[in-house]
Amino acid sequence: EEQLVESGGGLVQSGGSLRLSCEASGFAFDDYNVGWFRQAPGKEREGVSSINHGDGSTVYRDSVKGRFTISKDTAKNMVYLQMNSLQPEDPATYYCAGEPSPLTTSARWSEVAYGHWGQGTQVTVSS
Repeated sequence: EEQLVESGGGLVQSGGSLRLSCEASGFAFDDYNVGWFRQAPGKEREGVSSINHGDGSTVYRDSVKGRFTISKDTAKNMVYLQMNSLQPEDPATYYCAGEPSPLTTSARWSEVAYGHWGQGTQVTVSS
């Protein structure tokens, strides 16, 4: 069966770094659009970043541009989110999601457009 598993979350001080990993089983990330979403307590789930399987293009939420980097390791069938310069506004549960069908520019930011989801990994940033 198709499955996504996130890992790499934890506690980090402001300005620190974490690398989140998302491993796919049962399907190839190379055939999927992959997105990272996050949801903080009391807040709505929001898109963080995504990478397109067709052209490899990436997009980032404005608040994380220059700090976060999404990448893919096809050989390992994994997608990463490198998070640098973490700020107190970044703590949340982070989820990876995949979708094989083409996604429009707007759909890349919509959680309903993704058909496969992991269970999430929690990121906590001390102030």
